[in-house]
Amino acid sequence: MGIGSLDGKTCLVTGAGQGIGQAIAVELARQGATAVAVADLNEKTAAETAALVRDAGAQAEAIGCDLRDGAQIEGMVARTVERFGGLDVLVNNAGVIESAFVDRSEDRAVDTLPEEVWDAVYEVNLKAVWLTTKYAAPHLRRSTRGPSIVNTASVSGLTGFARAPIYGTTKAGVIHLTKVTAVDLAPVRCNCFCPGVIETPLARDFFAAADDRDAMERELTAPQLVRRLGRPEEVARLACFLASDDAAFITGASYVVDGGALAWRGVRE
Repeated sequence: MGIGSLDGKTCLVTGAGQGIGQAIAVELARQGATAVAVADLNEKTAAETAALVRDAGAQAEAIGCDLRDGAQIEGMVARTVERFGGLDVLVNNAGVIESAFVDRSEDRAVDTLPEEVWDAVYEVNLKAVWLTTKYAAPHLRRSTRGPSIVNTASVSGLTGFARAPIYGTTKAGVIHLTKVTAVDLAPVRCNCFCPGVIETPLARDFFAAADDRDAMERELTAPQLVRRLGRPEEVARLACFLASDDAAFITGASYVVDGGALAWRGVRE
């Protein structure tokens, strides 16, 4: 098989309306997936990604889903299975940050973050990963085409960042949930990747919430050995490898894709 072989697989990607999720959905199709269910809170962007998936050669289904609603999550999985006859790959990609729920003038530190913001980020970033996995598990267990789960974590789950207490906490939770899922669902595989600063709408929103956008971008990319923002398609290729049969002996693992930021303790001028 070639690197990243996904021939014949049916996939479900959450948070696929833009950014890394969109790149993953399209790359799955490019690497041979038969079908990709594209789920997002925004049905319009989900439909746009579904069109790109079809252009890349796979069947696609756009699904609007609020990941803070367990019934909608269950329905999302059921709709995927009903539409395509099964499920082989689940990519839990959707995620949000504190600044999506807090006015930009408000502080987002651990001692000032509103409780409702903590709950909202937790529900999307961690609880929804668990629930989607829970509802997908029976279908993945029935798969005969190398079933796997790929979770989107973050370098924020490996080290602390100011003014992002629940985002980092949930991403650390995703890393550990990945390990537990690999144990509980074996031989279904489960891995995660930890992106650094990637040029996505989520990152742009984070920069925009800062007093000085350019200064914030410089601050976050300064520790990187590769001096630029990462690209969604670079992350997507890693995610698709982990989902593929070429990663058949890899499970319970986490992979950092951060331009070398966590490889040392320095800051480049």
